[in-house]
Amino acid sequence: MSGGVPPYVRLANEIAAQFAHRPPADAATAIANHMKAVWDPRMKQALIAHVASGATDLDPAAALAAQQLQAPA
Repeated sequence: MSGGVPPYVRLANEIAAQFAHRPPADAATAIANHMKAVWDPRMKQALIAHVASGATDLDPAAALAAQQLQAPA
């Protein structure tokens, strides 16, 4: 891990950058949908726990996406 940033944080922020042109709520939904389809369940859980711990190193849309991941389907 370069600079101590967990890989799931780096990836979430990279995905968020791809959706930066969208309104935050739309971007968060698109990010969450991507994560649901592609990410390993352990990565999703790690990201959710990271956000729950009060982390501030995530793009706001990525943090909102993590909150959407933990919502019941």
